[in-house]
Amino acid sequence: QVQLVESGGALVQPGESLRISCAASVRTFTNYAFGWFREAPGKEREFVATISRSGLSTHYADSLKGRFTVSKDNAADTVYLQMNTLKPEDTAIYYCAAVVGNGFYVQASSYDYWGQGTQVTVSS
Repeated sequence: QVQLVESGGALVQPGESLRISCAASVRTFTNYAFGWFREAPGKEREFVATISRSGLSTHYADSLKGRFTVSKDNAADTVYLQMNTLKPEDTAIYYCAAVVGNGFYVQASSYDYWGQGTQVTVSS
């Protein structure tokens, strides 16, 4: 059984940075590609970033390139999302997702497993 647990969400001020984590309970962590998605109040869930199972390939939403960085620690079975220069419009619940595969995936429908989400609020 696959479990994904996000953590690290917080209330931060505009311009600050935050790193959120996704701890994966899986048999073989390196078999999985991971994605980060977010859902703001009143909006649909949107793609944020994805990383391949090797960690060598990443892809980001165009609007977030340069501010967000996705990474994974294979020794810790954990995926991270580093978020810099946060803006109020980044306020959302951030979800981690996983799928067994060789590529990286930007569609939410491609993922088989989801975490419960972690709240990130950017406000002064």
